[in-house]
Amino acid sequence: MATTTALAANLDSSLFLADPLPREVKYTIISVDDHVVEPPHTFEGRLPSNLQDRAPRIVETAEGHQVWEFEGNRYTQVGMNAVAGRRRETVKLEPFRFEHMRPGCYDVEARLADMDLNGVWASVNFPSMITGFCGRVFFSQPDQELGLACVRAWNDWLYEEWYEPHKDRIVPLGITYLADPQRAVDEIRRNAERGFTSVTFPEWPHAIGLPSLWDRDHWDPIMEVCAETETVISLHVGSSGMRPFPEGAPTLQLGSTLFGQQSAEACAEWLWSAHAVRQPFLKIAMSEGGIGWVAMLIDRLDNVVDRSGYGLGWNHRPSDVLRRNFWFCTIDDPSTIDTRHTIGVENIMVEVDYPHGDSKWPDTQMVLEKAWGHIPPSELRAMCCENAASLYRHPLPAQVLPRGQ
Repeated sequence: MATTTALAANLDSSLFLADPLPREVKYTIISVDDHVVEPPHTFEGRLPSNLQDRAPRIVETAEGHQVWEFEGNRYTQVGMNAVAGRRRETVKLEPFRFEHMRPGCYDVEARLADMDLNGVWASVNFPSMITGFCGRVFFSQPDQELGLACVRAWNDWLYEEWYEPHKDRIVPLGITYLADPQRAVDEIRRNAERGFTSVTFPEWPHAIGLPSLWDRDHWDPIMEVCAETETVISLHVGSSGMRPFPEGAPTLQLGSTLFGQQSAEACAEWLWSAHAVRQPFLKIAMSEGGIGWVAMLIDRLDNVVDRSGYGLGWNHRPSDVLRRNFWFCTIDDPSTIDTRHTIGVENIMVEVDYPHGDSKWPDTQMVLEKAWGHIPPSELRAMCCENAASLYRHPLPAQVLPRGQ
């Protein structure tokens, strides 16, 4: 078990709540959607010597913020969503300094301590703003050599500092260079050979300048290597930005409200792209959007085949492909968890979303007990950890909770 590091010793009490006591562990939990906040040294010494001076770096702004600077651009949301443990009234839509975040955001030893406080066994961690959740910042660079070097450097950092020292607690998710199929394949294979079990892609590639999912010349080699290496494609809401909103609309409120609808739309596009039909062993995980929309999508998929006739063209029922190749994650979904048998209990996983504003840290155990307490233990074990352990090929502890049938 991790111990709290010295990094957490001097948190500003005007910004942070008191450190929580460890929660009682009633469920073994693998969180399939958390985030790292890359520390300032992430890229130091990890790029080729001719490119090292151009690596992303943290700079101080005149306003007293710390932001990433890369190729003349600034990425100012270094800590906007790193709000775990903060007093609610202190959270604003501006970059935080690193001393204004819990150390668990950027330091793995402190992260393990925060996981232990929350009763979380293992964690899948997406990147933060310097990569764009899916490597977008790097594979969009005009200088392809530099972009690829940054992709590889980020993966090396996660491997060396987070995964390798804690292989039982950190589920390794990487990024890849999606602007070029062969480079994407090579990086996915390089990571798979050293233990990575997932890669993050944008949910709407065409929205950020990549070919659409129906461009088979581009995507078929990438899908083939993911299926071959059992690398899970993790699709995080917001990786491609948000849909345009009306002028004057409250974009933060609308965007966060519509996470589920965005997931449903992205999932439908990935399903009808037919990559999972051509690659029956492809594994796709929808992150962040909850499960409330999944049963509705299944009902509609069955309708377009059985009633309207709009769904003709496959030898497989689309809803069967969805259940075979797609997984979904939820923070709790108290009103819709009882649709789990339509979705498939084996297709549902838990997310904590540490350290973002949606996160239920440090009370994941209590929140799940309140929303899911009526569910049989065997189903709870499946959704809380066993499905994720199977999908991401990750070890479980010797005792998995809750016990019973």
